[in-house]
Amino acid sequence: MSTRTDGRRLRGDRTRRTVLDSAVQEASVRGLDALSFGALAASAPVNKSAVAGLFGSKENLQLATVERATEIYAEHVIVPARSAERGLARLWALVLAWTEYSRSRVFRGGCFFRTVEVEFDMREGVVRDAVVAAQQSWESYLVHQGQLAVDAGELAADTDPAQVAFEINALLNAANDRSLLLGDDGVYRRALAAARSLLAAHGADRAVLG
Repeated sequence: MSTRTDGRRLRGDRTRRTVLDSAVQEASVRGLDALSFGALAASAPVNKSAVAGLFGSKENLQLATVERATEIYAEHVIVPARSAERGLARLWALVLAWTEYSRSRVFRGGCFFRTVEVEFDMREGVVRDAVVAAQQSWESYLVHQGQLAVDAGELAADTDPAQVAFEINALLNAANDRSLLLGDDGVYRRALAAARSLLAAHGADRAVLG
């Protein structure tokens, strides 16, 4: 009985992952509100009742989709940057990893979180809270690496890490949005040049910035 139960659980986990991998791609293009059990059943493909059984409600599906997108984001942005030394080198590695994540269309619609944060920015509820938490986690990580760079003397002592993180985020988000709207891959090069100049203006060694 235990073996049979474990087998069902494994199949259920695989089905759930298959559905969510489809959901994050769909939501990156059309938003979380566009998700439905029927559409995901067709694209996964999985029986509609099985999808409903896995998530129970559309809100639960949306929350699970944000969670899966967060995992994918970490795999492509956070984890690759960990090989760099903490501080300025890792901050720059995060910028490069984020650029590649957006440019390579890990999510079909560009950055998943750019799509859903606009969709939920004026709403209330647990889905918005999940989107906010994911964004705050990313931004606080940038701020932390900036602060480490200041503490190590890699950035000027009067540098505000929160301001630097805000400006870097603005540049990356602009590149993502304009690449989608205009089909212009060159915006990534311009965003990197602007981020490089920003950090250099705060005392960063350009040799570290590549």
